Amino acid sequence: MTGTNKSNGRKDKSILSWNLHNSYASLPKSFFTAIKPTAVASPKLIILNHSLAEALGFDAQELENNHGVSVLAGNSIPEGSFPIAQAYAGHQFGYFTMLGDGRAVLLGEQITPLGQRFDIQLKGSGPTPYSRGGDGRAALGPMLREYIISEAMHALGIPTTRSLAVVTTGEPVYRETKLQGAILTRVATSHIRVGTFEYAARLNNVDHLKALADYTIQRHYHYLASEEKPYLALIKEVVKLQASLIAKWMLVGFVHGVMNTDNMAISGETIDYGPCAFMDSYDPATVFSSIDREGRYAYGNQPPIAQWNLARFAESILPLLHDNEEEAVKLAQIAISYFSEVYNNHWLSGMRAKLGLFNEEAEDQSLIEDLLKLMHKHQADYTNTFLALTFENYEDMDMFKTPEFTQWYKRWQARLSRQKESKEASHQLMRSNNPAVIPRNHRVEEALDAAVNQEDYGPMHRLLEVLSQPYAHCPQQKEYAKLPRKSNRPYKTFCGT
Repeated sequence: MTGTNKSNGRKDKSILSWNLHNSYASLPKSFFTAIKPTAVASPKLIILNHSLAEALGFDAQELENNHGVSVLAGNSIPEGSFPIAQAYAGHQFGYFTMLGDGRAVLLGEQITPLGQRFDIQLKGSGPTPYSRGGDGRAALGPMLREYIISEAMHALGIPTTRSLAVVTTGEPVYRETKLQGAILTRVATSHIRVGTFEYAARLNNVDHLKALADYTIQRHYHYLASEEKPYLALIKEVVKLQASLIAKWMLVGFVHGVMNTDNMAISGETIDYGPCAFMDSYDPATVFSSIDREGRYAYGNQPPIAQWNLARFAESILPLLHDNEEEAVKLAQIAISYFSEVYNNHWLSGMRAKLGLFNEEAEDQSLIEDLLKLMHKHQADYTNTFLALTFENYEDMDMFKTPEFTQWYKRWQARLSRQKESKEASHQLMRSNNPAVIPRNHRVEEALDAAVNQEDYGPMHRLLEVLSQPYAHCPQQKEYAKLPRKSNRPYKTFCGT
């Protein structure tokens, strides 16, 4: 569907299923700038997430007609919207920078039929006061990439922002080459980041910092409002959710790629899919991002980096913790110190489930770590190793033919025999925790190449269908579990989103 209405941001009352509010705009004006998306020449809908649209209370047919596409492109503003670009800061590769939505506009918060509140953001919608010289636009490939990966993460049961739609703009964007412009409609429980609090701290206005913290508690953690020390409780809650989230990443071999503090959401969702990818051969040093030359955000570094980011969050709200700075620092340090224990508990619990273990034994961690060491030594595929263990298929990997694995396997079987649950119950537990498919990097690239260079969206739709039920373990998924051909060139991703 195409929509050519360049209404320059007028309110469009014909979009009846929008139910927008903007509570974020109740914060002090230093936290945002009111700005409308920049109209585009000839928007065309490429993909719409029908199930997500329904859950949000939208009429999919409305979103697919000219009026709907015009809104998704930023050419029309739905009734109830108060478009803004949010201000925030962030530590990028360890260095502090003042930032903000340089190419995104928040239309508002859609109130769903169940009374839930979700941000609706247009990404690639034109320049803002925070663009720092950029054009505010985005290219089709990276927007489709975020759509694919974010929806795959959702299907895997990992908290994440989601993708409602991608439209092309009918206008080119210029990077190293001329590319097709596009806009992604991103859905999030909010876009409040660690970097938002860092920005608030730099304002040197405790009232503004308190307003942000109170708003965050009201929006995400209302049950903390009655706590004796609600801001300390907020740190602990964010630590708990981030520890759980990072453990989920690690359990499926996900590498975010750019864990700057502006890319860590206070809600505990995965946000900002730039140079992300999924690991094939198990290696803690795995890095895909072309700009991460030192491996700061390598797969194995993700837990300590998350804790580092959370320490920056705690630093930002020290004035709210205690009147005495030294005492405030102590309280913050104690809260952040819980991360390692909470993370390890989530990771260990998840790994037990991947190996069919229901109960806990003291030697479980060494059993798991010894398997990972074997996988690393033999360059075994992370996802397919656990699939092979699940279905007792030990023919396709060289690692399974080694005496070391035989010894490990006997330990694992002895461990399974000491629990009361049946072998079938263990098998079912493993099926439910070891995905049959992940967004294999070569499959994602094939889909993007077909879409961007050939206007063939079939491969993308087929990939999305397979990824929508990663634990189905059906015959159609086997083709998508195959590894790429070996290459002398390591797979690289780029910050294009």
